[in-house]
Amino acid sequence: MSAILDQITAAARKEHRFDPRTEPRESIYQPAQPDLMFPGRPRFDDVTQERQYLKERLAGACRAFARQGFDYGFAGHLTIRDPERPELYWTNPMCVHFRQVKVSNLILVDHKGKVIEGDHAVNRAGFVLHAAVHEAHPDILAMCHAHTTYGTAFAALGQPLAPISQDAAAFFEDHVVINDEAGQVAVEEDAGPKVADWFTGVKAAIHQNHGLFTASRHSIEAAAFWFIALERCCQQELMVRATGVSPKLVPAEKSRYSREHVGSEYIGWLHFQTIWNDLVRSEPDLFD
Repeated sequence: MSAILDQITAAARKEHRFDPRTEPRESIYQPAQPDLMFPGRPRFDDVTQERQYLKERLAGACRAFARQGFDYGFAGHLTIRDPERPELYWTNPMCVHFRQVKVSNLILVDHKGKVIEGDHAVNRAGFVLHAAVHEAHPDILAMCHAHTTYGTAFAALGQPLAPISQDAAAFFEDHVVINDEAGQVAVEEDAGPKVADWFTGVKAAIHQNHGLFTASRHSIEAAAFWFIALERCCQQELMVRATGVSPKLVPAEKSRYSREHVGSEYIGWLHFQTIWNDLVRSEPDLFD
């Protein structure tokens, strides 16, 4: 690794001390007391450093998916826009296990599916769906999809997630159920736009007979954490349904309150920092 990348990686691992006197508070969870260690997003003057930062987080998100057991053969794709060329996006390479994804084997792809940088091929289904969403929604920076056990099972119901808990309330009125192209593998390019339209103003989608998607206008970390959270909520609802007892739902106004405080893009990013900090220390090869 070059000296400049060594410096970038060192900066990525540096602990941040939050100062409410000079930094805007995005959430009530940020400390009011100055100089306490608390995660913070760096500001970049150099696009090369920003690109390296985003690629590290994308590789970390793939490793997080591996830890969750979200692998299923070559299925599953995570994307983040390039900071200099937003019409291009970085994604995980085809047929490389989430656990083996690292900065050096990520690929840069355009909206036509052409690999601009990198040695690996792009996942065809990932290109068809993600490229369509990125192209239709310039505000969406990152997306995640994987063929998970509980999310796929829940998607067969063709129903939205119920607010059965505080965690599930984070998705209240902030996800959709997509019926278009349900159950048909998305390998033809005309399938992408049919699905892309559904992502307006929401952070998650349940694609009937397929599985889960998350989209973020904030960061790859937020998209990754909300995917992990959505899979967990699907598992919990399936478990509750299996009892045969109707659950007590969180009322709409309380669900909206919880979503505001624990369901934002920032909170998703903040949740992911706990995963990131452990990855940095236990899987440093992701920086290779």
